Amino acid sequence: MIKKANFTFKSSFEKLRLPLLISALLQTGLIQADDALWDMSLEDLGKVRVTSIASGTDTPLDKAAAVASVITDDDILAMGATDINQVLETIPGLHVKSISAAVPPKFIFRGITSFYNSQTLMLVNGIPVTTLFTGNRSQVWGGMPVKAIKRIEVIRGPGSALYGADAFAGVINIITKSRKDINGTQVGIRIGSFDTKTSWLQHGGTHHDYEVALSLEYQSTDGWKEIVEADGIGASGPVSTGVKATEMRVDITKGNWSSRAGYQGRRGLSTAVGLAQVLDPNARFDSDRINLDSRYLLKHIIPNLDIESQISYYFNTQEVATNPTLFPGGVFPGFPDGVIGAPGYKEQQARVNINSLYNGFENHFIRTGIGGFWGDLFETTELKNFDLDFSLIPAPPFVPKGSLVDVSDTVDVFLPEKDRKSYHLFVQDEWQFADNWALTSGLRYDHYSDFGGTTNPRLSLVWATTDSITTKLLYGRAFRAPSIVELFATGNPVALGNPDLDPEIIDSYEFAFSHQINAKVLYRANLFYYNIKDYIIVSGVPGELAQNQGKRQGQGSEFEFEYKVSQKLKLFGNYAYQKSEDKDTSKATGEAPNHQAYVRAQWKADNKWLFTPQINWVGKQRRVDGDAREPTPSYATVDLTIRQLNVVDKLDVTFSIRNFFDRDVFEPSPNGVPAPSIPNDFPMSGRSIYGELAYRF
Repeated sequence: MIKKANFTFKSSFEKLRLPLLISALLQTGLIQADDALWDMSLEDLGKVRVTSIASGTDTPLDKAAAVASVITDDDILAMGATDINQVLETIPGLHVKSISAAVPPKFIFRGITSFYNSQTLMLVNGIPVTTLFTGNRSQVWGGMPVKAIKRIEVIRGPGSALYGADAFAGVINIITKSRKDINGTQVGIRIGSFDTKTSWLQHGGTHHDYEVALSLEYQSTDGWKEIVEADGIGASGPVSTGVKATEMRVDITKGNWSSRAGYQGRRGLSTAVGLAQVLDPNARFDSDRINLDSRYLLKHIIPNLDIESQISYYFNTQEVATNPTLFPGGVFPGFPDGVIGAPGYKEQQARVNINSLYNGFENHFIRTGIGGFWGDLFETTELKNFDLDFSLIPAPPFVPKGSLVDVSDTVDVFLPEKDRKSYHLFVQDEWQFADNWALTSGLRYDHYSDFGGTTNPRLSLVWATTDSITTKLLYGRAFRAPSIVELFATGNPVALGNPDLDPEIIDSYEFAFSHQINAKVLYRANLFYYNIKDYIIVSGVPGELAQNQGKRQGQGSEFEFEYKVSQKLKLFGNYAYQKSEDKDTSKATGEAPNHQAYVRAQWKADNKWLFTPQINWVGKQRRVDGDAREPTPSYATVDLTIRQLNVVDKLDVTFSIRNFFDRDVFEPSPNGVPAPSIPNDFPMSGRSIYGELAYRF
């Protein structure tokens, strides 16, 4: 007979994880409650999806103090994903919009989006990869390959009480592979549509007592070339989405010390529909992104107290390889060679954090932390052949300079060089106040040199209702820091900065539960409601200041299931609904689907063959207030992945088709004045086919 689910805290951090994992296994029916379960191996326990993103403590997903998702490297292989965008699109309540000026993806949680999509925090191994410039992941993104990824943990909802700025609508933490995740050496190649060529090498081993993992990946692609029927000047032509990408990850661990290094090089990134939404097939950007971090854990520095110190460094560039033409020659008088603007910048960031975990109080885990941040946006450069005169609006504000001029280090540059400093303090209590009840409460204070301070609380009540049901009530507040371009942009034709901006604030309320019906069927569901104030509006109209004008609210629900039909067949799926509106106008905020659904089947035909079809359905996307166009139509894409393991000894083969039926897919283009620049929206990729070989030494 299965006993009541164990949800008891132990006297140390290490002892906590085992009963929580066993509790989850009891609920799944994978084990029976007898003395033998305490002798289970870590390999068996590893079958439970565990996340640390919600509270900092490794916790079974259903007991986590947030609505969270975990995608493992096995999931990524099964779905045939080659880029992180394809992975994240499978998460309920998250829509990936993957085209705009230079193809930086928008990760839209629960309908919350904006001009730069700064409301989503992305972490790599817990370290933010947020640019000071726009507050997103980088305008020169160029995709992110997935071979080095061990798992992806996602919070759907606020996370500022732990992670600070920009953990607003959601948090994505990408955890890369360490020595224990890479067994020996693997090499691989992939070729496919759009003249895509990819190669990679991974190695994991122990060298002089150091555990070392290395991952290298290189890809070149011409990108998809779907046709834009009419751009900002009425011209027709293909989008430009090519790039050459280099990815490197190194992980070194010895005892309680670990260090990681990452490099992302992007060369020749095309600008999709052009920086001004006028097709520009020749413009190219380059970028270098470097991540370094080092951590050291002092265990039991005094009884029941662990302290972890962490230092990290981030470097990012936006460099012009071929000058962008905003508008071609002949469109405006005085510009025979076109309107040319070539912006670039470099930035560096450093972070120092000291976090502690104390479990000397009965049934409590107390986490505290203090940290500092320094960021410097420097070498802002620009070549351009125009001046801006916003008094000419509604006519175009471009005034000819007569030639291409380097305006770097002058008042005419698009953005002045700026730095930013901040510090934070937080405390969090994980309290087991009854056998099956746990309360997580936390508070974090952040202070910024350029806009002041903000305080963000959280509360999470988790109830192990029965052996098979878990119920949660959640509250969280989060903030989004104004980016440097929103605060200080001067010669930017898109929008001017406003140094008086306040941070955006969101209050979010959630009810969630999960039910393990039996050993084969699990489902989860949640309801959410949020209020946003001081929403920053960047209209895209030349000469207008960024403003705290927005008040928004949203509500919705998400549902997901896992069904183990047999030993050979598994089904996964989810559905999400959201409705968000501007509180001042009571109009829909638009530019995000109200409905989404996803289903994946994994059929293991024998010990070597794995078939994985999946369907992703995205509902209609309404327009923003003032845009009279009909909503973008809904679409459904079907992908198929076939893998054969050990075709010959240690050689694996993968074949995948994305958008199998070659459906037309469009993402909404933004509204404009007096009309949208691209009235018929952004075309996404059609059918694509890839073949892959991987060999293990």
